[in-house]
Amino acid sequence: QVQLVESGGGLVQAGGSLRLSCVASGSIFSLDVVGWYRQTPGTQRELVAAITSDGRTRYEDSQKGRSTISRDNAKNTVYLEMNNLKPEDTAVYYCFARSDWPPPALSDGMNYWGKGTLVTVSS
Repeated sequence: QVQLVESGGGLVQAGGSLRLSCVASGSIFSLDVVGWYRQTPGTQRELVAAITSDGRTRYEDSQKGRSTISRDNAKNTVYLEMNNLKPEDTAVYYCFARSDWPPPALSDGMNYWGKGTLVTVSS
């Protein structure tokens, strides 16, 4: 089993920044890809950013230039630095892990998931 625990969500004003963290534990040796999806009520989870163990990255278009994903393999931790946040970034952000690259733009049921952390951006 794989356990993913997120932290770092919260309330921030538009234009502000947040740093999300996710610590992985359990049987993670075969899971090369980690990252973040987000979800708002009534919608499917959409990819925010992902990174492989060798540093390949993928970002959703709206995140390019505003967010940076990174990972510390020794600590089994992935980070998402989000800057210039907008109200439309408000969502629950879910950490994920999977073995296949690249992850799809919309979740496909092939991921392990954390429980999520809420990010609220006020205008």
